[in-house]
Amino acid sequence: MSFTMKRRSVLLGSGALMLGACTRVGDSEAGKRFFETVDDWQMGLQRALRARNALAPEYAPEDISPTFRGNGSTDPQNDGYPEHVANGFADWRFTVTGLVERPLSFTLDQIMTLPQRTQITRHDCVEGWSAIGQWTGPQLSTFLELARVREGANYVVFRCADDYTRGRYYESIDMEDAYHPQTIIAHRLNGEPLPVKNGAPLRARVERQLGYKHAKYLTGIELVASLDTIGLGKGGYWEDYGGYQWYAGM
Repeated sequence: MSFTMKRRSVLLGSGALMLGACTRVGDSEAGKRFFETVDDWQMGLQRALRARNALAPEYAPEDISPTFRGNGSTDPQNDGYPEHVANGFADWRFTVTGLVERPLSFTLDQIMTLPQRTQITRHDCVEGWSAIGQWTGPQLSTFLELARVREGANYVVFRCADDYTRGRYYESIDMEDAYHPQTIIAHRLNGEPLPVKNGAPLRARVERQLGYKHAKYLTGIELVASLDTIGLGKGGYWEDYGGYQWYAGM
């Protein structure tokens, strides 16, 4: 087993233990400050240990898992999503808004005409399971360059169509991961259109982070300077409601 694989496994295991064991600690103000410190420490360590554009491991076609399970929302029923499924997502739009010079809106057909990247990577869920799949889609950086990101933008917020148990799902990453070459807006899994359970018609792939950062059912991205006004201010659905760390790097 490579050093990288060991490090990913250790981080995955420690994250699950932390989430399982420390809920009560995390409820206190001291606990919250501790977890925020750990989050900052982990991100600083990860960024110090690897190059800015270091790639997550990629695999051969024979390594692809026989099945790729869905997790979280797997069949949204809110806000007309079933109708989008029924018409093949013909009316789906993906927008780029916020701190950009040119707000944009794409149809799926327009997204297909952009330069594409295909990568075979391993998805690691914080719950402890993993799967290898082949993902295809434009790099997120392509959208950012077309929209011309304005000075002061520090984060990309993923806007999603699915309502989970506490409301609409959302996630965010910083600009370093947004411009990373393996961060893509995927529309295909293993050569086929993205299945509903895996986030059709579009999902984020942020290959250097745990699965909850890979937002599904994407309707757009928003460029923001701060995460303070996003949800409850932690930058993501599970960060706000589940105590997960914002930085989920492996």
